[in-house]
Order: sequence, then C-alpha cells, then structure tokens
Amino acid sequence: MSYKLNKRRLRKIIQRIQHLPGGINFFRYVWNKLHAFYLQSTNSTKVAYPSSIMLEVTNHCNLACITCPREYAFGQQMDKGTIDLNQMKKVVDEVAPYVDSIGLTGLGETLLFKKLEEILKYIKSKNKGIQTFISTNAHVPGSEQYLERIAPYLNTVQISIDGIGKNYEQVRLKSDYSFFFQTAKQLIDVCKKHQVPVMFNFVAVKENYTQMKDVVQLASDFGVDFVNITPVNVGSISTETIAYYELFYSDSFKQELKQAHERSIQLGDVELTVWDVKTKNEFRKCHLPWNHFYISWDGYMTPCCAKPFPKELHFGNVFETSLMQCLNSNEYQQFRKMWFNNETPEFCKKCHVVDMQPIDLDFDIKFN
Repeated sequence: MSYKLNKRRLRKIIQRIQHLPGGINFFRYVWNKLHAFYLQSTNSTKVAYPSSIMLEVTNHCNLACITCPREYAFGQQMDKGTIDLNQMKKVVDEVAPYVDSIGLTGLGETLLFKKLEEILKYIKSKNKGIQTFISTNAHVPGSEQYLERIAPYLNTVQISIDGIGKNYEQVRLKSDYSFFFQTAKQLIDVCKKHQVPVMFNFVAVKENYTQMKDVVQLASDFGVDFVNITPVNVGSISTETIAYYELFYSDSFKQELKQAHERSIQLGDVELTVWDVKTKNEFRKCHLPWNHFYISWDGYMTPCCAKPFPKELHFGNVFETSLMQCLNSNEYQQFRKMWFNNETPEFCKKCHVVDMQPIDLDFDIKFN
C-alpha cells in the first residue's frame, strides 16, 4: 500500500502556497497553524480555526441514489432547505484568515443552488488561495452554462459516477445515463477550458463494483485526471448492517479493484485512489472530529459528512453563535474525549471507518 501524497492533493497544496494570506492575515494564518500543532501535541480536546470546512448549500436533490443517506430513515426525517447567503458569508468571514479549503457541497445537488457565483466570488475576494470545491451529479439541465460562470472561481469539480449504462441507473435512481454522459462531457470541457481539475467519485456497491475499471477507462476517454473509489458507508443506511461489508473482503471485489488499478497504470493518464482500506478501522482512525467540519444548510455543526443529520446529533448552530463556539463546545470536546479513549459513539456505529475490516490487497494503490 502507498501513503504517498497523491497528485491531486499535491496540486492543491502548491496552489495554496502560491497564494497565502497577505498582511496581518499572514501572521494570523501562521499563528493558527502553530496553535493547532500545540493543541494536537498536548492532546487537547479543543481545536484551532479549521483548515477545511464544508458548507452544505442545499440538501435538495433531483436524484434518489441508493448510496445516499438522505434516502433512508435519518434523511427522510431531516428538514430540507437552502443556505442563507448572508449567514454563509458570516461563516466565511470568520474562517477566511485561517482556512485552506472550503467545499460548497453536501447531501444535495450543488448546482441546484443558484447563488454559487456570488459566494465563490466572495470567498476568493478574501484570499484567492482558498481552495474551493463543488460536487455534482451532472443531471441539472443547462448546468454547463452555470459552470461556465463559476469555473474561474473553482479549484476542483467532483462528478459523482456510480457505474456505466444500466448499472448506473440501478444505483442512481431517477437518472438517465445518456443525459449524464452528455452533461458530464460538457462540464468536463468547461473545466478543461478554465484549467479546473475534475475528479470522478465512485461509491462501490454490489450493483456496480464490476464496473470500476470501466469508470477508469471513461475518465481517460473524457480527459479526467482523477478517479476516487470508496466503499459504501452503511453507517447511515438504516436498511443494512455491517454484514454488507463482506462484499469488500471477497476475492471478486479485490480482483475487480486490481483490474481497475492495472487499467489506470496501463492508461497512464488517470490517477486512481481509494479509501484507506489497509489500516485498522476504529473511531480513532476518523479525522473528522478534528478537521473538514460540516455545516448543514441551516447552520448546524454535525459530526460528519456521511451522516449530517442535526436531529440525530449536532454541536450547536454556527448561525446563532459562531463556528469556534460550536467547535469547542463542551459537547464537541466530550465527543473528542471519546476519540482519545477509542470509544465509538452510538452515532458512529456501522461506519466503514469503524466497522469495516481491513482489506488484504496484493498490490500497491494510493489512498485518497
């Protein structure tokens, strides 16, 4: 297995270093990094200003994917809506001197949110080195014109692709693969024009895992540089148990993943990464209590992006107080204390970071 920095992450780091904050914000930025290092070295349950956050701009979606937690019990109970632009700017104001990346995505389809251009410009006005990221299902009509307007302010576009042809439609319900194929190609062409890297994200399930190598091939055909594969997380899928993870221990899955890896090597123009499937899974393996914090469309600080349901668990509302008050609340610090003790919270049980066993692979592959 390889823990070497993959090309996509290396590119982001270089872009960030080229545009660090200026003036007094440079000293705030450096001090915050030092403060974060100090807190980490002393095993504090507090955190410094984050280097990465996710802002859920909407949790509305035009598809109904079997891999998505919004389609199951937790998701069916959630409130649905769209983030308030002024509240979002308030969060950006708070983190701008310190943050390295902001993802504008979440449970919903990002391109349904029609104020992306304004918020992206606002983020870049703070510091153009802040890396911005969106994810799309490539199923919104006219999205290529929308992307044309916002691409100059983006650093990465992720396209969700969970199969080819009928297999794709089995996983991504309410979808049309032909429409996806044409729309994805148009979006990729826009990204090439503006030199925005594109990544295909593939969630492996029993309906599609035999097509992992085909997705790598399609990425090469489209000129997509990066493909990431992750096993489905049943932590938020109420209809499944951890027995589902047996699929990923099977010789069949391992052979298919090996073929996808070999295809990427053979093609030479697609970097394939996977979730870290080798090291022991446990609560202490999860980095989300410490970074890449998720804020729901209505302002709640939830524990993670895999199960972002405030009605199940949250650590306060950043719109009502502040980001840092939520991050260092007593409740969040107790959550991190459980992390130090490696005591899995009830909320996190069944997650693949906790309950999926390591996969024994006989080949070297990069982790995302």
